[in-house]
Amino acid sequence: MNFLAPLFLLGAAAIAGPVFFHLIRRTTRDRIPFPTLLFLQPTPPRITRRSRLHDILLLALRILALLLVVLAFSRPYLQRPSPPPPPDANSSRTVLLLDTSASMRRSGLWTDALQKASQHIRNAGPNDQLALVAFDRSPRTLVSFQQWSETPPNNRAALALATLQSLAPSWHATALGPALIRAAEELSEGDSPNHGLRRRILLVSDLQDGARMDPIQSFEWPRNVELLPDPVRPSRPGNAGIQWLPEPPDADRADAPVTRVRIINSPDAPFERFRVAWAASDDGPPLTTPLDVYVPPGQSRVVALGNPTNSPTADRIVLTGDTEPFDNILHVSPPQPVEIPVAYIGDDSKGEPREPLFFLQRALPESRRALTRLSVFPPQSAPSPELLRNARLVVLTAPLPDPVAHSLHQAVSQGTTLVFAPASALAGPTLARLTGQPSLALAETKPDKHALLASLDFRHPLLAPFNDPRFSDFTRIHWWRYRRLSGQLPPSAKVVARFDSGDPAWIDFPVGAGRVVFLASSWSVADSQFALSSKFIPWLFGVLDMAGASLETPLQPKVGDPIPLPANRAAPLTVRRPDGSSITLPTDATQLTDTPMPGTYLLGDSLRVGVQIDPSESRTAPLPPDRLESLGVRMDPALSSEASMTDSPKGIPPAAEAESRQKFWRWLVVAALVVLVVESFLAGIKARAPASPNPADATPVPAST
Repeated sequence: MNFLAPLFLLGAAAIAGPVFFHLIRRTTRDRIPFPTLLFLQPTPPRITRRSRLHDILLLALRILALLLVVLAFSRPYLQRPSPPPPPDANSSRTVLLLDTSASMRRSGLWTDALQKASQHIRNAGPNDQLALVAFDRSPRTLVSFQQWSETPPNNRAALALATLQSLAPSWHATALGPALIRAAEELSEGDSPNHGLRRRILLVSDLQDGARMDPIQSFEWPRNVELLPDPVRPSRPGNAGIQWLPEPPDADRADAPVTRVRIINSPDAPFERFRVAWAASDDGPPLTTPLDVYVPPGQSRVVALGNPTNSPTADRIVLTGDTEPFDNILHVSPPQPVEIPVAYIGDDSKGEPREPLFFLQRALPESRRALTRLSVFPPQSAPSPELLRNARLVVLTAPLPDPVAHSLHQAVSQGTTLVFAPASALAGPTLARLTGQPSLALAETKPDKHALLASLDFRHPLLAPFNDPRFSDFTRIHWWRYRRLSGQLPPSAKVVARFDSGDPAWIDFPVGAGRVVFLASSWSVADSQFALSSKFIPWLFGVLDMAGASLETPLQPKVGDPIPLPANRAAPLTVRRPDGSSITLPTDATQLTDTPMPGTYLLGDSLRVGVQIDPSESRTAPLPPDRLESLGVRMDPALSSEASMTDSPKGIPPAAEAESRQKFWRWLVVAALVVLVVESFLAGIKARAPASPNPADATPVPAST
């Protein structure tokens, strides 16, 4: 038995109190008058025997209660002997997991990480198995167990150290979860026949709060794999970062363009005042007046910077006031609106207020995010093949001559999306030619009162904007007339909506790589109320999304993200990286996948794309100590050794840890309370019992004559 606070044992001297009070107990004060001795001279009594202890049981209970309280305050614990080491306790199978993410670029971190990793490699014994795995955005094995085993024992450490010295921190984010899963799987799937071999992961990382660990929640951690973190800490606490925010979708095109950024300050930062400004280089002078920003530790602020109009070279926003500069530069691409070429073919080329073209011109988006290029053609003259190939959407409302219909059918087969909303049943042959179904025909239909849409498939992309009970009500839209379709539909055709009569209202015909969306009733005022309803513009946006003309604002890509390339290139594309190197991509390449560093990438001669550091790397506050363990990761018991205690300012000694697990003091307090209850019960019984004379305690009174 050991004691965490042995000085409290001196309190055992308090047991002298009950003994002392029992010894000085006074004799009874009862007096009995005796008439015959009334006139005698009183003489003080003489004590004939020494005082002695009374009520031994009560005295023992009181002494026991004091002893139990003293023992509870001294915090006793049992020092259990360490289990005998297994036969292979001197050997282990270890994965050395080294963090190479962007946050390791902070002051002093990489040097300390190399020193710790080198020391772990040198500590590997001749019977040990070791693998070196580095990770940032994804894990990568640098020295496998097989390479370690095939290398002579005297050269293993040199191999791992040489590989270690060739590493450097990258600009990628920290994916800690996938790295731990990779290391645990390699250890648990080892083919070592020795089941007593110790398997562990040595993690050398800054363990920052922005590390991605979501995959661990769904991973069952192996029971025979232990994690031993060996964290590194920067020489200067705190960090601030800057993050680009997309433009709100309701931004007015007439307003002056601004760039919105968020400034994040870590909870342990000793600073709170910063400045942001546009610049043309990382260390050059600001091109605009710096904006002062106050951000308390652990908080963030959003500010709007006006885009410089007289500085065409300004392509970055620089944050000053932070001691860690690795994430203080935001590379901003010039805002480029999404161009949406649309072709319209119909008889209402003059834009009459009641015709489809009038509503289409006002419904197509035109803002800083999207710019629609609408080209109008009469039915007799077909658009050029180049225009049809580049058009995201073609809208047709009139019958076409056979040559024009044939040209449009070829464009649809190559990937163009066509919305066919004829104004009369005379367009039946045109629908047959466009879809390649000669049996299709149209007939003019006018309901007695009006028609309603009674059956809609909200799973179809055409109705995706209305896939919510709040927006799916089409019963307020009246359809005055429509074209009834007759003939056999191909198996690939999909009826998206039907009228309450059961006739198809909207049909999606796949044609080659493209599609023809047939509307039995157009949105002219003579046909329906569709263009006057609140459903028309969201429906048109759904058509554009289905045609591949996404109106989402393209986010600034992060390091490692692919960059979409311009389509329909006639020549190879030259890409210039921020470090000055260049690569050439073939004409069939659709995206640039090699983005290893932040900065501005020049695609061709004019297109610039800014690539940023992942904002999660700016969250450099240390992870909570129990975060990994709460996710199911089995921690190494060696966490209480020197390696973990020297790194943590709150290291727990082994004695305190053993006492905190056993907690004998709780049971001692409970036992003391039980003893006091028993003592009080016995003392109450003793006080209520009648006093009986005891001849041995009597003091004889001598007679005086």
